[in-house]
This record gives sequence, structure tokens and C-alpha cells, in this order.
Amino acid sequence: MSWIATTEGVAGAAVRMAVPLIFAAQGELLAERAGVLNIGLEGLMLCGAFTGAAVAAAAGSPWIGLAAGMSVGALLAAAFGLLVVLRGADQVVAGIALNLLALGLTGVLYHAAASASGVSGSLAAPTFHDFPLAGLAAIPLVGRAFFERNVLCYLAYALTPAVAFFLYHTRAGLRWRATGEHPLAAETAGANVARVRMAAVTACGALAAAGGVYLSIGHLDRFGENMVAGRGFIALAIVILGRWNPWGALAAGLFFGLAQGLQLALGARGTGLPYQFLLALPYVATIAALLLRFGRVRPPARLAEPYRRA
Repeated sequence: MSWIATTEGVAGAAVRMAVPLIFAAQGELLAERAGVLNIGLEGLMLCGAFTGAAVAAAAGSPWIGLAAGMSVGALLAAAFGLLVVLRGADQVVAGIALNLLALGLTGVLYHAAASASGVSGSLAAPTFHDFPLAGLAAIPLVGRAFFERNVLCYLAYALTPAVAFFLYHTRAGLRWRATGEHPLAAETAGANVARVRMAAVTACGALAAAGGVYLSIGHLDRFGENMVAGRGFIALAIVILGRWNPWGALAAGLFFGLAQGLQLALGARGTGLPYQFLLALPYVATIAALLLRFGRVRPPARLAEPYRRA
């Protein structure tokens, strides 16, 4: 295999693996910028993956599966928001509960669906198909990797500038950031802190679920039990490594996508390395990147702190 083919293969795998991380990380960034820490990304992605595959299989359309998956993610996140934003529950405990609920619920529903169909194995569903963007797909080395993908990949590309524009170039984005930095000042200026935080949590749920939908009917064509496999926790690390900035989160997402792409490439080439090392590679890269990040990193000042109106 030539080095050109190897490079294209690794780049393609990196992009495919980065897309669900970008969706989840941008959603979490929106929540954390408003002052809410949602560590339930893993569960939201898992519910999105299952719902997207199940509804797409029943309706025969991946678009309906995407809409259903994002809706379920938004509803679950809104329930999480009711607890942590309106009732002041501990955000870490509530996030852990969301992950455990999603893991158990999707497992039960998955096995029930398999039993009802009489087919063991994964829940098969129609998928989004790749299509090239004219001209861009012809760029050497990276053209096919970035620009011969499905619509969910292109939506992930568009998500970063959209989030950046909203946060830094709109009045609503200014109020959004103010609720995470100084909610009392934001309220004095006319912002409804609870409403902003509920909107942030709900958006986080919808975007994280979209990342899960990509895994089941964008990257693959089926749902598998616990298929998210820790990506929600990697997305949390991406937000920190990206310094709570949308463009930084995009770069960090591509970095971790590259780590997973290398994992797949090394496994396919038969390097002789223990498969346990290859499985651990993305998570080792996560820890190493967090340990080696340079410069002072400051999260939103009121992150994970409940707010009570004076």
C-alpha cells in the first residue's frame, strides 16, 4: 500500500471518527458556556443512536431517524435541566444518573427489538450515503477524506462557525455567555438565566444525540449495544482542551478523530501490537493531551453552580 493511500485512509478514518465528537463537544460547549456541566453526553449519544436506528428502520428514512433521535436527546436533556437548573440538583450526580439510565434503557429496548424481530445481532437501519462536493473532493490527499462524506459530516462542518457566530457576534450569544460568567449581572441586564440555561441544556441534548445518530446510521447502518464506547467522555475532554472555544473544540475533535483513525489503520495493517494497546490509543491520547495542554485554561466562572434569583 502506497503512502498516499495510507494517508488518505487515515485522514478518512479521522474525519469519520471526529464527526460524533464534534457534535457532542459543540453541544457541551453551549451548555458549559451558559454555566451548566452536563456529563451525561454518553447517555444522550447512546439514546440518539438507538432512537435514530430504530425509527429509521421503522420509517425507512434516515432523515426521520435523525429527527427522532435529536428530539429524544432534547427531551432527555430538558428533563436533566429541570433537575439541575430549576431544582438546583447536583449536576455531576444528575449526569451520572442520565448515563446509567440510558445504558440500561437502550440495552433493554435493543434486546426487546431483537427478540420481536427474531433476528439476533445489531439493529439494522437505512443510512445516509456519501456524496462528493464538486471540485473539493479532487484536492490531493485530503479531498476525499473531507469532501466525499454524507450530509451529517457536512452539517458537523457547518456547526462550528454557526456556534462561534452565535456566541461572539449576537446579543443572544452575549447573554448566553454572561449567564455562565456572572448570572446576577446577566439577570440585571434583562436576561432570564433559567430560560437561557434550559435552552443551552436542550440544545446540548439535541446535538449530542445527533452525534449518536451519526454513529448508528451515518458511520454505520445499524445500532449495537453500548456502541458509543466512551465518546461522550472524550467530548467532555475536547471542550476543555479547546478552551471553551468552538474553533478550539473543532481542532481538538479532529485530533481525537486522528487518534481513532490511527487505531483503525494500525489494526488493519497488522503491526503486531497488542490489540489492547490499539483499543486504548484514543483514551491515552485524551489523557496525554489534557496533561500537556499549555497555558492557563479558565472555564466559565460559574460553571456547575446553581443559580437562585435574588
